[in-house]
Amino acid sequence: MSIGMSASSNVGCYLVIRIKGSVKASREELDTLKMLNLPRANYAVFVPRDPSFEGMLKKVVHYVTWGEPTLETVKRLLKRAEFNGRIKLKSENIAKLGYSSLDELAEKILKGEVTLSKLRDKGLKPYLRLHPPKKGFKKTVKKPFNAGGEYGYRGEKINELAIRMS
Repeated sequence: MSIGMSASSNVGCYLVIRIKGSVKASREELDTLKMLNLPRANYAVFVPRDPSFEGMLKKVVHYVTWGEPTLETVKRLLKRAEFNGRIKLKSENIAKLGYSSLDELAEKILKGEVTLSKLRDKGLKPYLRLHPPKKGFKKTVKKPFNAGGEYGYRGEKINELAIRMS
């Protein structure tokens, strides 16, 4: 069992949200955030649940929070995805990506079969731009989630934060 994962979960991806900026970040941490397609705070990505991505998350744990999204959260966030610039993802654009509906694309992402970065060459941005959370972060961004803070693994609770940011 890997970092913070529950064995019973059948979700094949993590929703990763960057919650802190780049001040005092090392070059290695900045490179890892760039590889995760998280160039700025309040950006989100879906990454597959595999050891290489989990290692990257461990390296930048102080800058991000992650957990297993629900299908509803994935659909809600995909509506914020940008297609060819700042155009929001609509049904006619989903067909250009090779999917019949938003539901089909959301299920593929949830299972970990597709990531936003794999759809980059078809015109989709590899990240999702979010608002800061409504009513702010509940706790400090300087402590891990399991110690009363905001960063790090948060499991199913990532859905609450994502909805407040969308």
